[in-house]
Amino acid sequence: MEKRIQIQIAPDGKITAKVLGVKGKSCTRFIPLLEAMLEARAIDSEYTTEYRLNEETQQVQSQQQIRPN
Repeated sequence: MEKRIQIQIAPDGKITAKVLGVKGKSCTRFIPLLEAMLEARAIDSEYTTEYRLNEETQQVQSQQQIRPN
């Protein structure tokens, strides 16, 4: 999946932004960029399934590397 940012602005002025195609914690690097572009402050964040799956995969890989043979 290509990397992209989906931005929605509701009639009441509420802005919702979603980072797509970016795995793990690296998606949070876009928060300051979005705040600057939209002249807004983030008040809430939710993580996608893609973010969580990547974290679980990293934990399993780390555990496997630590196990003695």
